[in-house]
Amino acid sequence: MAARPTFILASASPARRTLLDSAGIDAEVIVSGVDEDAVEATTAEALSAVLARMKAHAVEQRLRHSSAAPDRALVLGCDSVLAFDGQILGKPEDADEALKRWQAMRGRSGVLHTGHCLVELHTGRVAEEVGSTVVHFADLSDAEIEAYVATGEPLWVAGSFTIDGLGGPFVERIEGDHTNVVGLSLPLLRRLLATLDISITELWRQR
Repeated sequence: MAARPTFILASASPARRTLLDSAGIDAEVIVSGVDEDAVEATTAEALSAVLARMKAHAVEQRLRHSSAAPDRALVLGCDSVLAFDGQILGKPEDADEALKRWQAMRGRSGVLHTGHCLVELHTGRVAEEVGSTVVHFADLSDAEIEAYVATGEPLWVAGSFTIDGLGGPFVERIEGDHTNVVGLSLPLLRRLLATLDISITELWRQR
């Protein structure tokens, strides 16, 4: 039996690594270094796909030029962007922007797009897909918005909210995959692996 591939996450997101860990997958993190602010696209969905692809290939190229690269490796790049009211919302620039976003989003809904790009290092094969989930936000009070922004959490995440942190109570409901909103769709990852003839069960850590 072939050795289990090394799974590499091209993202600094602790939430994504936690998701993989909960699914039995040990991930090595290599941050891509891609300048997200320099990339433009016409839609949130397209932007998430482009950024995920850039992250995955940046790490792939780094590994190809490294003498320490594993024999078999899978590199996963992910990026999340919120489409709201015709706007493309990544991470806010500052607390004031996060505050204004939440004042606009409360009581309304947006679509969280997460791009996924999976590269098989030793073959160069690539599988890509964007997961999209409708997010319905609670009708927050001004005090709740101000308190949430003051925690700093909205400043570090796409769309200025989390579903797996302090922002969880402010999401009334979703339509679609919960893990996609966290930042990495596990069902989508299973499908991408299958297109590369890999079962997700092959990545489970030994118990």
